[in-house]
Amino acid sequence: MIRWVPKHMKDTGDLFSKICDMDNLRKAHKNAKRGKGWYAEVKRIEKDLDHYLRRLQENLIEHRYHTSDYETFVRKEGSKEREIYKLPYYPDRICQWAILQVIEPYLLNSMTKDTYSAIPNRGIQPIINQLRGYKKKIKKDGKVVSEKWIPSILVSDPEATKYCLKLDVRKYYPSIVHDVLKAKYRELFKDEELIWLMDEIIDSISTCPATEENIEILQRLGVAVNIIIDDNGREFVDGVGIPIGNYVSQYDGNFNLSVVDHWLKEVKGVKYYFRYMDDMVIFGSSKEELHKLKRELDEFMAVNLKQVLKHNWQVFPTKVRGVDFVGYRFFGEYTLLRKSTCKTFKRRMLSISSKRENNVSPTYSEWCSFNSYVGWLQHCDSFRLYQKYVEPNVEYTHNYYLKEVKGNAEICKRKNYSGERKAS
Repeated sequence: MIRWVPKHMKDTGDLFSKICDMDNLRKAHKNAKRGKGWYAEVKRIEKDLDHYLRRLQENLIEHRYHTSDYETFVRKEGSKEREIYKLPYYPDRICQWAILQVIEPYLLNSMTKDTYSAIPNRGIQPIINQLRGYKKKIKKDGKVVSEKWIPSILVSDPEATKYCLKLDVRKYYPSIVHDVLKAKYRELFKDEELIWLMDEIIDSISTCPATEENIEILQRLGVAVNIIIDDNGREFVDGVGIPIGNYVSQYDGNFNLSVVDHWLKEVKGVKYYFRYMDDMVIFGSSKEELHKLKRELDEFMAVNLKQVLKHNWQVFPTKVRGVDFVGYRFFGEYTLLRKSTCKTFKRRMLSISSKRENNVSPTYSEWCSFNSYVGWLQHCDSFRLYQKYVEPNVEYTHNYYLKEVKGNAEICKRKNYSGERKAS
């Protein structure tokens, strides 16, 4: 099994004591409560903050900390439904923030620059810059003196980006094998107490449903299958699957696949490669080259991660179909919104327009949605979309902001807030 560990970060020393340090716990509380200061559980903790943090500190030091029970709910994202797992603010969210405040630099240094999801100062913007092109600011004496257009790699290097291999991992989070993930953490960190804490969180729940298909795949990959039953009578495969919703999980997910990034870049010599969590885009000069790489990646994933790629992978000519990735379709010379995103955008803008025409105030959620889509349109060729669907509602939504949002941000974030004032 192949792993990459940065040489300059192999000495991970005593990180556990830094996690348990009271200043680190206070900082963790401050970060964890951001945007949630009005939550009842946050207010309860803040009434006697030092007491609660000391108790968490003692439980960590004495190895009495155990991950709390998860609450679950289903969130619909487009046509997909995801089961989201939620832990209490105290002690779990504070504890996970305390961990990542210390270990995040080590995790980030173990990853290549080709992964973008849930990483500070990355996100989708660098991907957009590479696939769409961007204006580079030229500075002199700290001041911007000119701008230079840096074209899309699809334009600047058409031969190396002639074809695209697009793929993702089948049921990524629910198929992560605990033992594989824990072994990777053991390669990076040598602090036994930190390893105990990471094991505790990773093994706190198994989220892989015990379906016939999942069991068959796991057994084919050499994973021992033991069935457990939760309190609701649902069957899961023990030791497989991490929870979507955990703050630590997004780092687990990135770290778990980082071995693939290193293999593609350093062993296979792939020039253009982008990964957004488990969604991957690889460019090449021929179909044959990418088909061969796909077969090799299948084997690499099976051996090193005990996971498989989704069956709907594709190899296609880049300029003909465009690269559908991170919400856009990139063609090199121009960029469009993804079709499904565009359809949802139109529906929501028409709903807001209908309220405007009937002199009805939007909700806070609609105001947020409007501003979010305005941001999306800034990164694609969207002049006509903006003129038809956005422009008519600019003044309407700005007036709502002045009347309802400005100075009332915390109130607006509450789930029951509609933007309409109650009669006094």
